[in-house]
Formats: sequence, C-alpha cells, structure tokens
Amino acid sequence: MPSHQILFRLARRAAALSFLLAGSASVVQAQSAAATVSGFEHSPLLASAYANPFAEMASSSSSSSSSSADIDALTNSAALGRFDLRSSQPPPRRRYGRPNYSDRNTNRDGSPKWTGLIGGGFTLPVGGTHAYATPSWKAQVGFGRNFNKVTAVLLQFDYDKFGMQSATVRRQLNLYNNLCGGNCGFSGLGGNVHDWSFTLNPTFTIPSEGTLGAYVATGLGYYHKVTTFTTPTTSQYCDYYYGYCYTISANQPVDWYTSNAFGANAGLGVTWKFSKFSNQKFYAEARYVWTNNSPRRYDVSGTTPYFNAFPAEAARTTWIPITFGIRF
Repeated sequence: MPSHQILFRLARRAAALSFLLAGSASVVQAQSAAATVSGFEHSPLLASAYANPFAEMASSSSSSSSSSADIDALTNSAALGRFDLRSSQPPPRRRYGRPNYSDRNTNRDGSPKWTGLIGGGFTLPVGGTHAYATPSWKAQVGFGRNFNKVTAVLLQFDYDKFGMQSATVRRQLNLYNNLCGGNCGFSGLGGNVHDWSFTLNPTFTIPSEGTLGAYVATGLGYYHKVTTFTTPTTSQYCDYYYGYCYTISANQPVDWYTSNAFGANAGLGVTWKFSKFSNQKFYAEARYVWTNNSPRRYDVSGTTPYFNAFPAEAARTTWIPITFGIRF
C-alpha cells in the first residue's frame, strides 16, 4: 500500500481516538475502580480502542483489499458518543442441570447399570430348625441390574449348609436299629442338611458420599432342601501292579429326604468402597430366611407309598446367614 494512504489512515484513527477520549472522560470519572494496564488507568472501551487500530493495521498491511467502512463506522460512533461500556462485559454464565452420564453401561446419575456379587460365610439355624441343625457354611453369587444409585434387583444363587445335632443323630440311629432288628450294621451315624435357592432380590442402598455405605436387601424365590443321613464305611483298595493296599474311609448315605418350597428373606448390609470413586466394595450382611415347607407326617409302617422317618425335613425352615464378599 502507498505510504500516503497509510498516513491518511493513521490520521483518521487519531481523530477517532480523540473523540473516544472526549466521550469517555465523564464515564472514567464516574467509575470508582478502573483497570490499570501498563501503568495508566483507562476504561475497557478505551483499551479496546487502543488495541483495534493496530490490529487493523496489521491486517491492512497484509492485504490491500480491506475496506475503510470499519474506520468510518468507528469515527461516526465516537463522534456521536454511541458506545456502551456494558458491551465489554462477559456474557451471563450458562446454567447447567444435573450431568447426564447415560449410555449403554451407565445410568443417568453415573451409577453402573450392571451389578454383581460373590461371597461366603456361615449359617445360624434359628427357631424350630435349631432343634435339629447346627451352624455351618454358605456360598453366594448373584448378578443383576442397577436402576440408579439407590435401587437394584439381583438374581441370586445361595448354597446354605447345616450340621446335625448330636441328639438328633442318636435318636435317628436308634430308630434305624429298631426298624431292622439291630441288624443294620451301622457302626455310627452322621447327618447334614443343605438348602440351595434361586431368589430375586430387590436391594435399596442408603445414599452416602464416603467410602462407607449401607443397604436393605429383600428376596423371594425357590428353595430346595435336602437332609442326608450317612454311616461311616471302610474298604480296602489294593494296587496289584505296585503291590500295596490301603484302607479308604468314607461316609455312605443310608437315608435322605428332599423338600421344595417358596421362601423369603430380608436383612441389612454394610459396604466399604476400595476408594471413593470405586464401584467395587467389600460387603457384610445378615439376613433372616424363611421357607414355607409343607409338613409331612411320620410314617415308617411300610403301608404307604412313602417312608418318612424324619418329619423335621419337611417342616418350615428358618435361619440367619451371615455373608462376606465383594460387590461390583
């Protein structure tokens, strides 16, 4: 661009600056706190006025096609005093709602859609079940759906095992010996009970911001109960190739009973997260389990289609499982 055109543009910008300074003098006096930049005070509009001419000069030096319409508009605006300091203020802050994390594996509130558990512990028979059963061990596994941070439903498999009261075993041994006239050949008798189940378990978590938490669990489903009486047996095994023999001892079932029923459970649990943002957590829970077994009468007469020497098998069953494990 010719030098005389550059000088002409600089002159017009100087005129625009003088109008801006005159128009903003009253505004600068009215403002109590002005921004200090490079050692002198000026309004935000004045700062933009200082910055814009040089920015436009840089663009005009790189391209000769720029128009003087912007300069005329700036000059006219300054001459008429049509400027607004509010135009230099930032726009109002946008308001945001709750974050939405929803996708294939995450709910809208950030909780994972899928959940599971695996654990084990011990069983405590209570009520009428305690009259013939003793505490033993249990195993538990489950998988389900989180609907949000509070509500979940899991399909759960539990295997609960019980021992047998010594008084119950002695009474049953005497019964068998009487039935066979003392010729049963039982050197002793043992027994155990186990109950496996498939249940649907709605779970309600108490909201917590820390690593510790708590929940309420309920369940309803199918329970299969098995009672088995065994007698110890010994046999000798010989390996003729190597030329040695040894004795094997094992408990052989001599009588067993099964019973199917629907049942329910309910209880409380506590959790401890591995970290504040972890989905995996250690849990400990206690529930009360009740199964609605249908009682059968005692009958060893041999005149009916069934033989029942242990009516307690078909009685309603109650116990408290204590379980520890990992939820994820």
